Amino acid sequence: MGKIAAKLKSAPEPQPLLRLDLACGNNKKEGFKGVDFVKTDATDFVHDLLTFPWPFADASVEEAHSAHFFEHIPHMIRGKWMDELYRVLVPEGKVTIICPYYTSIRATQDFTHEWPPISANTFLYFNRGWRDQNKLTHGHYDLKCDFDFVYGYSINGNWAARNDEARNFAMTNYVNAIDDIHVTLTKRKKE
Repeated sequence: MGKIAAKLKSAPEPQPLLRLDLACGNNKKEGFKGVDFVKTDATDFVHDLLTFPWPFADASVEEAHSAHFFEHIPHMIRGKWMDELYRVLVPEGKVTIICPYYTSIRATQDFTHEWPPISANTFLYFNRGWRDQNKLTHGHYDLKCDFDFVYGYSINGNWAARNDEARNFAMTNYVNAIDDIHVTLTKRKKE
């Protein structure tokens, strides 16, 4: 009996799920582990997020946050970046992405921002159902990710205190009425 028990190994302890602030710089979100290619006081993991794969296991991240980084990702690898995010998130895991809105001067003022600027419709491409509906899955877009998303805006201070009618008109028709877009994506469970 003793020999059999000696041969059995205990199961490894499950690792706690991560909450990552992607491209945190020196401004890590509270309660998150910071990831950046530069070591700062806020960086817990030094890694270039444009190099794949990331050093995190599949389905090891419950939540991620990324403020003012997505607009720096070269347009041709934004899909790969989203696929990598999809890989590391648990099913129904969430990520919040904040970046300058395409009609804001903030989208084009920084020469390190990549083209094209970001709108809410940018994130449609990261939803498999939308890609299927628009016949973009066979040879057009080689994406694995499947996210649902909701979004909101940071309204420019000149419009934030105005009444709903004026603010909504400005958001629809005027440049610089919206400063940033805030998108929360949720990893869809595989069907």
